[in-house]
Amino acid sequence: MEFNEKLVELRKSKGLTQEELAEKLFVSRTAISKWESGRGYPNIDSLKDISKFFSVSIDDLIGSEEIAIAAEKEKKELVSKYVSLICNSLDILLAILLFIPAFRNGTESPVSVTVFGLTDISTWVKILFISLVSITILNGICGVIISNFDKPIWNKHRLTTGLILQTICVIVFVATRQPYAGIVCFVLLITKGVALIFSGNNMLTRKP
Repeated sequence: MEFNEKLVELRKSKGLTQEELAEKLFVSRTAISKWESGRGYPNIDSLKDISKFFSVSIDDLIGSEEIAIAAEKEKKELVSKYVSLICNSLDILLAILLFIPAFRNGTESPVSVTVFGLTDISTWVKILFISLVSITILNGICGVIISNFDKPIWNKHRLTTGLILQTICVIVFVATRQPYAGIVCFVLLITKGVALIFSGNNMLTRKP
């Protein structure tokens, strides 16, 4: 008997609904539904809770092969969570452009200023700079919040949006002859790309 069948049998033996079991195990009803339909396995901590609640051993609940699958899945989810946190933090780190003198105030000016101190550009360009940086920061904050929920599709969207926004920042700053700001954005973008490649989890293409 597979784990999902055992879980259904154990739940019914106690006369519990999926919602009631979810409350007992402090998980969502969606998680219980996913486990019982065979679309996923609980992580190690949840397995321990299930084992304790039903007074059965983990070995009785799940076979050695299933344990290996569950452990590998938990490892990938943990790596994905940390990589997401790094990428979203890099978006937030772009806030430094609002406070450090990384902008040239005209081609003839030897002095660098903050974005708020720019005077030799049009108001619209200045607003564009501030808006791009602010939206990227907001995307990173939203990503950090979303990473605490079991919503991989939302997380994927935030990561994709972050890459696009930072790429646009690089293009805009280079096109407007702001090399220092462009370099900052480019370094953060490359760091994010390396983190995603290093994770090896295809975080931007995997299905939820």
